[in-house]
Amino acid sequence: MKRILLLLTLFIGISTVNAQTKEELEAQKAEKQAAAKALQSEARALQAKIDALPGWRVGAFGTIGGSLSNFSKWYAQGVPNNSSGNIGFTFNGHANLIQEKFFWRNALTTNLNWVKLDDKDDPTDDDSFRPTTDVFNVTSLYGRNITKTLAASTLMEYRTTLLDNFNNPGYLDLGIGATWTPIDNLIVVIHPLNYNFVFSSGETIFESSLGAKIVADYTRQIGAINFKTNLSMFQSYKTSDYSNWTWNNSFSYTLWKMIGVGFDFGLRQNKQEAYNYQQSQPGSTQSQLKYADNDLQSYYTIGLSYKF
Repeated sequence: MKRILLLLTLFIGISTVNAQTKEELEAQKAEKQAAAKALQSEARALQAKIDALPGWRVGAFGTIGGSLSNFSKWYAQGVPNNSSGNIGFTFNGHANLIQEKFFWRNALTTNLNWVKLDDKDDPTDDDSFRPTTDVFNVTSLYGRNITKTLAASTLMEYRTTLLDNFNNPGYLDLGIGATWTPIDNLIVVIHPLNYNFVFSSGETIFESSLGAKIVADYTRQIGAINFKTNLSMFQSYKTSDYSNWTWNNSFSYTLWKMIGVGFDFGLRQNKQEAYNYQQSQPGSTQSQLKYADNDLQSYYTIGLSYKF
C-alpha cells in the first residue's frame, strides 16, 4: 500500500512539474514573440526612413509561364500526332531618382509570349514558335517640385512591339504639364500639352496629333506581395478616333526567396490599330477609320514570378 501511495505521489509531482514547465515555456514564447514583433516594427520604421532619403530606387519583378506537350497517336483529339508549347514572360522594372527639389522616374514594361502547334501529319504547317503577346513600354518622367505633392513635369513615353512589326506602329508621347503625388507610391500625370507621334512604314492610316496625356501609376510592395497598375491615356484634340488608352496590371506573391506566383493582365483600345487590322483582312470592305469597330483588346499571363 505504501508503494502505491508513493507511486501516486511521484506521478502527481511529475505531472505538476510538467505543467509548470509547459506554462513557463509558453510564457517565454509569448515574450519572445512580443520582442520579435517590436523589432519588426522598428525595422519597418528604419526602412521607411531609408526609403525617404534622396537617391536612386531600383527594382524589378515579373512573371514566367510556359508549357510543352507531345502527343503520338492520341486519337481522342482532332490532331492525334502533334507537339505544342507556350512560353511567355513579363518584366516590370523601375529606376527612380528622388531628390528634394526634383525627381526623375523611369519605368520599363514588357510582356512577350510565343505559342506553337505542330501537326506532325501535315508537312506544310508551321512548326515554329510564333509570337502572340507582344508589349513593350518605356517611360521617363522628370519633374521639379512646386509643393510637397505637386510638380511641374515633362513626360516621354514610347510604346511598340518587339517581336512583330517593331515600330510599325510605334507611339511616342512628348508633353509638359503637372504631376500630382497625393500619397506614397501613387503618381498622377496630367499634361494638357502633349504630342502623340505615330510611326509606321509604307502606306498607312496612322496619324500623329496634338492632345492631352493622362497617366496614373501605383506600384507597391506589401510583405510578400508586389503589384503594379498603370493607366496611360491620350485624348486627341483633332478627333477622338486618334485617341487611345492602355491599362496594364501585374501581381506577384513570393513563396520562397525571389520565386513565387504571378498574374499579369492588360486592356487596351486604339481605333487606329483596329482599323489597320480590319482593312488588311482578305475581303475586307472597311474603308474609313470612323466606321472601324474599336473592340476592347486584352491579354493575361499566369505563371511563376520573380523579383530582385
